[in-house]
Amino acid sequence: MKYTAGFIGTGNMGGALAQCVAKAVNAEKIILSNRTEEKAKILSKSIGCDFGTNKDVAKNSEFIFIGVKPNLIPELAEYIKSDLLERNDSFVIVSMAAGVSLNDLSNIFGALPIIRIMPNTPVSIGKGVTVCAASKNVSNEKIEKFKNIMSFSGKVDFIDEKFINASSALSGCGPAFVYMFIEALSDGAVECGLTRKMSIEYACQTLIGAASLVLESGKHPGELKDAVCSPGGTTIAGVHALEKNGFRNAAMDCVKAAFDKTL
Repeated sequence: MKYTAGFIGTGNMGGALAQCVAKAVNAEKIILSNRTEEKAKILSKSIGCDFGTNKDVAKNSEFIFIGVKPNLIPELAEYIKSDLLERNDSFVIVSMAAGVSLNDLSNIFGALPIIRIMPNTPVSIGKGVTVCAASKNVSNEKIEKFKNIMSFSGKVDFIDEKFINASSALSGCGPAFVYMFIEALSDGAVECGLTRKMSIEYACQTLIGAASLVLESGKHPGELKDAVCSPGGTTIAGVHALEKNGFRNAAMDCVKAAFDKTL
């Protein structure tokens, strides 16, 4: 049987993407494999898709998602490369391995069509960001089909590969930074008397609303910030406290530190 998407590795990210794809593609057109077979079986049952071996995925999937650790990719490639080279139909390898470039992947797999992706954890609820780069032998038709099967994951953006690491430092690592900010805002509200449940809920909704307003209004964040800061008011006092403690410098530094780690 031929599958639209196959997943080799059903860890946190591979499993999340498999569930997203299952919302865009008939589950019967998806196959999963995993080093721990039972893990693939459990996920396949919840999705309603097939499970099999790595070779089953390699032989029969149009989009072959590889969700194994970067250091395991050469071993996996050695195991499935002959199956890939024997195929006479069109397919694309989709790698989500951090720090493994298209050039690296081409050296490992040979001159096969490859899409490199860097998703973030909110793809699990359809609110993620997935930045992508494709090798030159991936057709526009395949790119459009890939976007379609990923449509329930959130924003899917094809960019020049030279921007992948910077994008990943922001969108890939960014959720962790945002979680820390939510927790810090919540702590401040608890100190002011709110319950923990209230403070977390209000902090989250405030971030959702503020981010949505930036995207939907098209206004610069600084302009929207100024609109909230009444002269002599409470908001500007809070902004002053953030600036005094190096808030923007710390935010810039955390993204740059994450980016530098990729070099």
